[in-house]
Amino acid sequence: MDDYKTSYSAFIPTLWSLKLNQMLKKSCVMMQCVNRNWEGEIAHQGDKVKIITPAEVSVSTLTNDNITYDTLNPESQELEIDQKKFFAFKIDDVAKAQANEDIMTAHLTNAKKAIEEVQDSFLLSKHTDVTTQNTVGSEESPITLDKSTIYEHFVRLALALKNSNAVYNGAKPWVVINPEIEACLLQSPEFISAYNVADRTLREGAIGRIAGLDVLVSTNLTATDGKYYVLAGTNDAITFASQLAKIESLRDKDSFSDLVRGLYLYGAKTVQPKALAKMIIGTSQTTAA
Repeated sequence: MDDYKTSYSAFIPTLWSLKLNQMLKKSCVMMQCVNRNWEGEIAHQGDKVKIITPAEVSVSTLTNDNITYDTLNPESQELEIDQKKFFAFKIDDVAKAQANEDIMTAHLTNAKKAIEEVQDSFLLSKHTDVTTQNTVGSEESPITLDKSTIYEHFVRLALALKNSNAVYNGAKPWVVINPEIEACLLQSPEFISAYNVADRTLREGAIGRIAGLDVLVSTNLTATDGKYYVLAGTNDAITFASQLAKIESLRDKDSFSDLVRGLYLYGAKTVQPKALAKMIIGTSQTTAA
């Protein structure tokens, strides 16, 4: 009986919750591209966090020691925790009796991967917040990528961010692509792989740099209506907050099993649209050949 209790301790919900929270702190792709300045302000679905965006400050020429003071009106926005996801599965008594730390970690890793896919897809959908001025290509005329043209299009993407004053000292721009675009990018002579980036300041998970953009790859950048929406920006653009609300277990009345379920809450807000840019690419117009 004591051995049974010892092995079952690996499935204590509070232990699962603690470990999964720790694992989720390790960033996936889009977690490298957002800020989480308001993370500690949420507790429940529907919570709203007030975000204050500082107002622009102007500089004037001093004449005859006359100084006038501008009235600053910082912008107030609300970040709503409006996304609610769960995972749920059974652990039968036979598996439970044979449980060990490695099995528990494997389950937690799979839960982490599933949550990261949700995060990536949700945040990549923020391409809809990009302004027309910061868009390369169009819905009607998506661009064509190949190894000879890919660099010029990424230069246009980086230029859009610079022209909107999103890039400054300390704000490193990024771009998220998928494996299909990566295959094309790797053939561009202008692409600098992570192994050859001299200053070693690439964000975690970046494969390299092109046109000054840190390049990250996500399999969750999928096609929509025959187009890829490649998202670029700086970490000032999107604020993200999440909370693994709970993990709990209960006895299944219909089998010799325990039921394990977890609740994950999150939300995001594009607080600075000018710090985002996107490229619209036709899926049939991307070739690595």
